[in-house]
Amino acid sequence: MPSRQEEAEIGTGNKLDFATLLDDLIIASEKGEEAVARPSIPFDYLSVADELHSGRIKVAGESVAAEYREAGADLAAEFAALLDQAKLALADEEHGPEEKLPPIDPESIAGELGLDRPAKNADFGRMRRNFAFSNHPDRVAPHLRQRAMIRMQVANMLIDEAKRRALAGARR
Repeated sequence: MPSRQEEAEIGTGNKLDFATLLDDLIIASEKGEEAVARPSIPFDYLSVADELHSGRIKVAGESVAAEYREAGADLAAEFAALLDQAKLALADEEHGPEEKLPPIDPESIAGELGLDRPAKNADFGRMRRNFAFSNHPDRVAPHLRQRAMIRMQVANMLIDEAKRRALAGARR
């Protein structure tokens, strides 16, 4: 706690304690509020809202429609300009080689899984995990997610079918 000798000295050269300083600041702020010009017309928000909802204030439909059309034309022109800028930006980009999308046909996926070779039941789980590791929708680029989901569904269907055939063959 500061002693009286360490009290702040304000621009007047007088030594003041903290309470006196706060009092002076409050008085100065009250004087500053009086100097601010107040609105000459009082504004009661509740009465304005009540007046608007009463229906006594009418707006001509034609003027509202004209304002809407004018604002819509401005927005349409702005949107068209942005679209043209985007087209130019995309045209300036260098196009890399076309990306080869992974196949979704069952024959190709069966070949990737290795279902053309005879397998035991334990191998089906390994096949499913290995295929999911590289083809799961959560593990591929966002633009390939839909395709990966289809590939996973086809692979699961093929693995389940091969598993049923293997079980049926073992029962015979």
